[in-house]
Amino acid sequence: MQNKVPFSQKLAFGLGMLANQLFPAMLGIFIVILIDKLGFPGWMLSAIYFVPKLFDAITDPIMGFITDNTKSKWGRRRQYVIIGALITGISFAFMWQLYAEDSVNYNFYYFMFVSLVFYLGITIFSVPFVAMGYEMSDDFHERTSIMATSQLIGQLAWVFAPWLWVIMYDVTFFPSAEEATRTLAVYAAIFCTILAVIPGIFIKSKSTLHENYEPLNLKNASRSFDLIIQGFKEALQIVPFRKLCIATFFIFNAFNTTAGFSFFIIKYYIFSGDGQGIWPTLFGCVGALFTTFLIIPIVAKMSKVMGKKKAFIWSQGLSIIGYVSLLFLFVPGKPYLFLFALPFISFGIGSLFTLMMSMTSDVIDIDELNTGKRREGIFGAIYWWMVKFGLAIAGLLSGLILSFIDFKSGAPTQTYETMFELRLFFSAIPMIGTLIAIWVMSDYSVDEAKAREISAELAKRKAQKSMESSSYETGKLKSLVQNIHLNGYKLPEKTEEELKLLYSETLSKGLHGLCFSPYIEGQDVGDILSANQIKRRLDIISPHTNWIRSFSCTEGNELIPEIARQKGLQTVVGAWISNDKNRNEKEIQKLIHLAKAGLVDIATVGNEVLHRNEISEQELIGYIKRVKEAIPNVPVSYVDAYYQFLDKPNLVANCDVLLVNFYPFWEGANSDYSLAYLKNMMEVTQAVAMGKKVIIAETGWPSKGENVEEAIPSEQNAMKYFITTQEWAKNNAIELFYFSSFDESWKVKQEGTVGAAWGIWDKDEKLKFELKTDSYVI
Repeated sequence: MQNKVPFSQKLAFGLGMLANQLFPAMLGIFIVILIDKLGFPGWMLSAIYFVPKLFDAITDPIMGFITDNTKSKWGRRRQYVIIGALITGISFAFMWQLYAEDSVNYNFYYFMFVSLVFYLGITIFSVPFVAMGYEMSDDFHERTSIMATSQLIGQLAWVFAPWLWVIMYDVTFFPSAEEATRTLAVYAAIFCTILAVIPGIFIKSKSTLHENYEPLNLKNASRSFDLIIQGFKEALQIVPFRKLCIATFFIFNAFNTTAGFSFFIIKYYIFSGDGQGIWPTLFGCVGALFTTFLIIPIVAKMSKVMGKKKAFIWSQGLSIIGYVSLLFLFVPGKPYLFLFALPFISFGIGSLFTLMMSMTSDVIDIDELNTGKRREGIFGAIYWWMVKFGLAIAGLLSGLILSFIDFKSGAPTQTYETMFELRLFFSAIPMIGTLIAIWVMSDYSVDEAKAREISAELAKRKAQKSMESSSYETGKLKSLVQNIHLNGYKLPEKTEEELKLLYSETLSKGLHGLCFSPYIEGQDVGDILSANQIKRRLDIISPHTNWIRSFSCTEGNELIPEIARQKGLQTVVGAWISNDKNRNEKEIQKLIHLAKAGLVDIATVGNEVLHRNEISEQELIGYIKRVKEAIPNVPVSYVDAYYQFLDKPNLVANCDVLLVNFYPFWEGANSDYSLAYLKNMMEVTQAVAMGKKVIIAETGWPSKGENVEEAIPSEQNAMKYFITTQEWAKNNAIELFYFSSFDESWKVKQEGTVGAAWGIWDKDEKLKFELKTDSYVI
């Protein structure tokens, strides 16, 4: 992403938005024909509004998952935008090939079927298209600028579309409105399709061929649906996003419930059914002109001056004034009066998507902060799902209202009571929806300061990603070793079942050591660990390992050594060292206490603190010396990436043994040569070890997540690495602690999805790679 977006990119996105709004705008214009000329009753109108839009709402989240997880050289979005545009355009043209001489039932079923195809095309086009907009910038105000530009261009749809009514009902152009609709639909479809493919062609995107997204295949279809539901739940758990969806639902869909009534009010109330002229067109056109050239620029300015939430509430308040005034400005014989209400009404819809889409981008940052995932497609799909599901309800209500007030389709006039009730519904429903939305948004919490804080934290996290946990310098080994020996052990090609069998056999033979992951689902670093959760997890892993390694001596971690000893396990116990000197003192004192109690077989002072550049080597050595003096009968060491020891002879000299982290994955190694990388790392470390034992404190391979150059996380690669490293370590009498025992979700915040996928057991404490048969589980 970038901060400032070139105008050419904004223009391309805006032209796509014009197509995105022209299709529904023309649909709303043409649909009058179904009632006015083809005799559709109210229940048919409800059905053709409700069913296709409900179908559209159901397919949106599925499309969001697909576009977020697509791997291709064109990226995640562009190809779908183009394909969806073509389907939408072709089906739109066919949808309106209706003839009055055919029966009402035939026209109804024909229209229903083709409209389902049309809405499928809309989904394929609009979900990735909207996600493109969310991705274009990470700047708080630039996002509003992008959406304002796109809405300004998109609003032109509502300027142009109402003029179709003039053409349709003017016999100098076409002999009948039905014929006009059939012809205009074809030309409109061609024009809109050209607009719709523009963002797919011209908006830049990077290749995602090497991204490790969720697989899109039939085998994973049910799991994919579960992930969609999970994404849905996670997104709606974010309170600000939930508020955006609810507010949009009530405003946009209350507006759309009655939007089509303006044609009938003007025709039957203002003109008593005796020719409406261009006034229905002016109602839509003038309102859209105000929105495009006046309201959207004002709202964008308001957003910068007073913030997005206040700009939204003020704009919606002004729209209420417009709806109230229409109760008095629809006057028989004086159509010009309603024009005075249009600027106020325009503030409602004009501000809605300009601000809401910008605020959704801010919320997506919150999701990334929480989960480490960037899911514009899912969020866009959910947001527009709310819109489209609401549109389905709105269409259903429109037909029910017309039936309730006894509106007569195709009649030359309507009763006074019918028109009074129609006018009342026309103003009251949008007013009520807007008031609910204002109440919902009154305590919306994401302002500019918070958005910039989140953006800064994300930038910091990305900049420091390589400094977190064990994610160290990619390609470091290649810079140290001129010719890496790639003739290491390589597992022959195996089926998934064969790999699981070997994996299970290796685990059942027992491991030298495991890095212990104590944090259960929902916990984060800093949470207090309970004795029960430690005991439960040690019960699971103790049959498979002789040693465990812990990382801290506070916040409940100090309970681990004693519980481990009760289960017959030997322990490497670590004091967590950082730039927090007060905590360092507590960690060291507790480590000494545990060692004196006979619960520590090897003591480690610090884990990758030099890698994180939090304290100096001299300060670290000072801590090590203090611990060695306090517990002279226990070996004392320090844990870090292998290259941290290569040019630090004083550090090596002060360690009784070397506990070293070796990660071919973070080096970007192809999994086929991962063991060769591991051997080379061991060799360069042993060369500086001064004859001391080198213990592998951490090594492992993640089962899913983001690639690091040629290193690809996958279940097969994780199993292969586990099998080969365990065999190599045992054959060469090397003490190895595998990382890690359990998946831990909190690591997503440090390393992305890959951070939470290093365990032998998953986050729910189930063995990840089981070989299942009909009668037993190995």
